[in-house]
Amino acid sequence: MIRVENLDMVFAPGSPDEMMVLKHINLTVKRGDFITIIGSNGAGKTTLYNVIAGSLPPTSGRIFIIDEEKNTEREITREAEYRRARYIGRIFQNPLLGTAGKMTLADNMMLCHKKGYKGLRISLNNPMRERFREQLRVLDMGLENRLADNVELFSGGQRQALTLLMTVMSRPDLLLLDEHTAALDPRNAEIIMGLTLRFAAEYHLTVMMITHNMVHALEFGNQLLMMDGGAIILDIDADEKAKLTPEGIVQRFRDIKNQDFANDKMLLS
Repeated sequence: MIRVENLDMVFAPGSPDEMMVLKHINLTVKRGDFITIIGSNGAGKTTLYNVIAGSLPPTSGRIFIIDEEKNTEREITREAEYRRARYIGRIFQNPLLGTAGKMTLADNMMLCHKKGYKGLRISLNNPMRERFREQLRVLDMGLENRLADNVELFSGGQRQALTLLMTVMSRPDLLLLDEHTAALDPRNAEIIMGLTLRFAAEYHLTVMMITHNMVHALEFGNQLLMMDGGAIILDIDADEKAKLTPEGIVQRFRDIKNQDFANDKMLLS
């Protein structure tokens, strides 16, 4: 699926503000993996996503797309972000970023369906509207009856659910979730997490999920990564993860770094 090899990222190199934000990252994501990622603010989690998605070019290192069926790989280290968007989906913490608020729900769905097809209005016929209604019913939010409404009228939870659905509709090879429930109230966060797990199972998605909720990090997925100071300091498989508690994760951090975890409040999530 994705292989990251000796990845480094340096901001403002050669200046007094030089900062190494990713350090020698090596990571292989296999098809069907659900990887949770934890770490304090500034640990490098979002920067890693930016490099994988193509938003930032790495200072050094390489990124490959792996075709596991054909046993081949293709380097994408310098491939443009818009090209990677064809097979890498990304959902951000801010529920407003994944949809076009000034456009109707139907037009948002159509853009996703056609991925920018210019014949938007011509193709938006009654059979297509009915297809969108069927897809929206899965969310159980009544959005199937609001195709003509501008998306800016929807709540944050509705917009994040819509973003998730639209992203799944595009059938990404890899889905990057960047704290996608953190900005929502507890009820909507639970709904979005439930939809995430449902879609991941039904569509056999490959998922990487950044979270500040260590309970979620331990409960969901088959692999857990902890980042600190731009490096992956813990890589825990499903069997080991099943035996851990949030307190155990914090203790593992203390054992490795000989210091307290900078964000122990995650234990309260």
